[in-house]
Amino acid sequence: MQRIACPERDDWRTTAENAGFTFHTIDGERYWDERAYYAFTLDEIERSIEAPTGEIDAMCLELAGRAVRDERYLRRLKIPEAFWDLIAASWRRKNPSLYGRLDLTFDGRGPAKLLEYNADTPTSIFEAAVFQWTWLEQAIARNIVPKRADQFNSIHDRLIEAWKSIGATHPLHLTGLTGNPEDAGTLAYLEDTAAQAGLKTTLLDIEEIGLRDDGQFVDLDERPIALAFKLYPWEWMFHDAFGKNLSTAPTQWIEPPWKAILSNKGILPLLWEMFPNHPNLLPAYFEDDPQAARLGTSFVRKPIYSREGANVELVSAGVTLVAEQGPYGTEGFIRQALAPLPNFSGQYPVLGSWLVDGTPCGLSIREDENPITGNTSRFLPHAIL
Repeated sequence: MQRIACPERDDWRTTAENAGFTFHTIDGERYWDERAYYAFTLDEIERSIEAPTGEIDAMCLELAGRAVRDERYLRRLKIPEAFWDLIAASWRRKNPSLYGRLDLTFDGRGPAKLLEYNADTPTSIFEAAVFQWTWLEQAIARNIVPKRADQFNSIHDRLIEAWKSIGATHPLHLTGLTGNPEDAGTLAYLEDTAAQAGLKTTLLDIEEIGLRDDGQFVDLDERPIALAFKLYPWEWMFHDAFGKNLSTAPTQWIEPPWKAILSNKGILPLLWEMFPNHPNLLPAYFEDDPQAARLGTSFVRKPIYSREGANVELVSAGVTLVAEQGPYGTEGFIRQALAPLPNFSGQYPVLGSWLVDGTPCGLSIREDENPITGNTSRFLPHAIL
């Protein structure tokens, strides 16, 4: 694994905007950054990233299966009891998952370690699936990277194939916070992949979903929503005004309700409990668990629910190195062993390993001068050399 400085394409901004990648710059700062790329060997990709991603996903599915059969897990994850039956029913029906992203720390030497699982509403998929592939093709043509360069990236094609299976019988509604440029871009991209799979699609803001007297969710044209992709977290849906109707409405949601189990940092101590000393896991405990003392005075403190690094705190030898502010933490915290991100030229990268329809199929990289990856951390492309 290397971080290799390289020239950027003179026309990358125009290329991005023509592709619909309108959030390539956030608050005047680069989000997409191709002044360097991360290079891997094929062996690193296959053995150190792809294979562990599949294994971690299998462990997560085993945990989900246990949780729907044992309410003690759901209590520990602070999932509201009113939705336990909804979650269990979606698991028993084998409601399909479209995608997810494991965030890993990896330095090219030791095994990759799971930092967290973005199981419900992962973004940055357009950049990973499309724009970094465009970069690779043009970088090869312009002699920015070697002619033999490749990329761990079959995300786009796998999304199309997954939609063909998931959406075989119903039109698809896609919803989320469309006023957020990144969320709107993600929704537009996923709508495009669904359309390429032959699905009839409708995009609407989450606040535009209506509820009929018969308990059916409907769109602005009063059409029933039978199948819906939501870029909106389950924990928010549970507490929204229409949350009480989720259990009775016939809508099939993507991601399915059982993903509420896995989109929760409480899975980190549960996985460690189930698979102690697994090479791709870090020791982790619920903060109120006396065993958390095993981590000593160095650990990462994370809310059970949070997004984009908010309310995460890095503590070393009892001293807080860095702490991000935010609105999360009401449900409690976990503590995870401190595993500092590798430092490449003063940058700290986190690897996002993508799964589509349960298959590891792509890699995205976010880096920052701050060892906590946040909403404005830059996206850099990668190549296999």
